[in-house]
Amino acid sequence: MKIWSTEHVFSYPWETVIKAAMRKYPNPMNPNVIGVDVLDRSLDTEGRLHSHRLLSTEWGLPAIVRAILGTNQTQTYVKEHSIVDPEEKKMELCSTNITLTNLISVDERLLYRPHPENPEVTVLTQEAIITVKGVSLGSYLEAMMARSMSANARKNSERENVPLCDIY
Repeated sequence: MKIWSTEHVFSYPWETVIKAAMRKYPNPMNPNVIGVDVLDRSLDTEGRLHSHRLLSTEWGLPAIVRAILGTNQTQTYVKEHSIVDPEEKKMELCSTNITLTNLISVDERLLYRPHPENPEVTVLTQEAIITVKGVSLGSYLEAMMARSMSANARKNSERENVPLCDIY
């Protein structure tokens, strides 16, 4: 099991970041997500928006990784649940893969909140638990996936200077 985390500060208010986050797919800057289906969306009694989505993704796994895992499958599905709390200005998003779960699991949590000292910027805390199961070199694959997640997080932070609504 590999635990990975990062934090990023967006130079935009929470409301702007959340609007962009809710509309970020499909996104030509992230072609790995090839489809998004909203399964359910509702407001609870406290005014929080709950969304359940199914994401279709295309993992660009190198041939060596597919060989180690013993699969040629690259299309995967991810279930995602998010809660947007406009009163507390908090959005929490949790996702997990539902394909290849016998080989690998990636449980991810994102938390968006206004910066405690500057409400005009937004802090994103991102965490993931990566587990490769039943194959040799599992720790190597977990570390490789964590590095890939770090690289993707850096790419997203490099886009900060472009207005968020244009990104997503």
